[in-house]
Amino acid sequence: MCRILLAFFLFAQILGAQQPTESTKAEQEDPADEIGKFKKNCPFQHVLGCAEVLFTGQPLHIAVGSIAPQNGFGAGLAFVGHKTPADSDTWRLTWSSDAVASNNGSWRAGIYVKWVYTGMALPVPVKGTKNREPSDFPVYKEQPVINFYAQSISLNKLTFFGLGPATSAAGRSFYGMTEHIVGASAVKPLYEKLNAGIYGEVNGRVVDIRPSLNQPSPSIEQIYTPVTAPGVNEQPFFLELGAGVRMRPAALNNRVHFDYDVAYRPFFAVSDSNFSFQRLTADLNQEISLYRSNMRVARDTNDPNNCRIDPTSRNSSCPKMNSTSLEGTLRLRVLTSLSMTPGGNTTPFYFQPTLGGADINGNNSLSSYQDYRFRAPDILLVRESFEHSIGRLPVGLAFLADQGKLGTTIEDLGGSHWIHSYASGLTLRAGGFPQVYILFAFGGNEGTHTLVNMNTSLLGTSGRPSLF
Repeated sequence: MCRILLAFFLFAQILGAQQPTESTKAEQEDPADEIGKFKKNCPFQHVLGCAEVLFTGQPLHIAVGSIAPQNGFGAGLAFVGHKTPADSDTWRLTWSSDAVASNNGSWRAGIYVKWVYTGMALPVPVKGTKNREPSDFPVYKEQPVINFYAQSISLNKLTFFGLGPATSAAGRSFYGMTEHIVGASAVKPLYEKLNAGIYGEVNGRVVDIRPSLNQPSPSIEQIYTPVTAPGVNEQPFFLELGAGVRMRPAALNNRVHFDYDVAYRPFFAVSDSNFSFQRLTADLNQEISLYRSNMRVARDTNDPNNCRIDPTSRNSSCPKMNSTSLEGTLRLRVLTSLSMTPGGNTTPFYFQPTLGGADINGNNSLSSYQDYRFRAPDILLVRESFEHSIGRLPVGLAFLADQGKLGTTIEDLGGSHWIHSYASGLTLRAGGFPQVYILFAFGGNEGTHTLVNMNTSLLGTSGRPSLF
């Protein structure tokens, strides 16, 4: 099913890009409701328009995307709603819910509620062209946002190879996991010139680790113990707090963009304080745009199922899938995640970040290795990447080079060796955003790896709660 949907997506994209740019006035007029849009475009009148209604329409649309590596491609339904504020109101309420399931029995369901402050100027998305002036390219601006969410996910096939950089592929084991997350977060602009903001969050996490039988390797409890896999036998309730600061300025006539995020998150194990720990993360992204287009960042003003550009407008629509702008970017990313365990505590293995293939949130790194290949409390990742659209088609080329380190203590990062991996492949773009990655990865010490990953959020909307 995954291959069929991906082929349809690519076919619809190319057809959309080849459609004539001129149309009659009647064709340009778009019905106000979803049923009218469906009748106008589906099933075969306008292939791209039909895809937009089916996969981004409101209030109801098809929800698709990768659930987590090794757990298949999820499909289901999403419902989106909003309350349009009166002229005197300064906060807009939106909400959505979704539920998807994959062919291996894994599933995810969630409810997301958002208040967006509308009393300030909103960003106006534009497409990069050589005829525009730098002042025509506003960057994404921070806005006050308050979020509430509840999400449950059940994954039947996850892998564990042990902790630290000295593990081997022969140590692979499998496990299943269910996690329930209930939480809230808020974002507040801090300094406009640097497009900076501060944010805070609180999450309650309930995790259940279970055996995963009938797999190519043993189940985790058969070869690992609570010493070698902390938390395998006991998963207490966790209260997670968080505070962070980020900034997204632009420089050099909007050709250079920055996306810096630094956060501190303590995890309190309520029923067993031996598992309490603290985490410090720094995610530093730099981007050079070849055509002065804006950096593609997640919009906190939208939840994962709502990609409407203007959160204050009743009639605002999602970015058009058939974006025909010529885009190319060079990126450098430096990511570090450091865990602190006072008093001899241990960080549960299921909350430790991973490098290799893709992590449980679907983010790829050291892609030539198996998914979740390296796991440790402390990691360091450096990535250089290049992505460019093929002409004005909704297809792009991508090249990535990763270097990673990890350790069971912060001191280990200095002494451990760099792990290298490279990847190249295609991206399928929609609304100016790479939505699907098809990558062939190589250069590591354990062979090659082919990845196919579809974004779980629509066209640059905000992401879902992290699973670790």
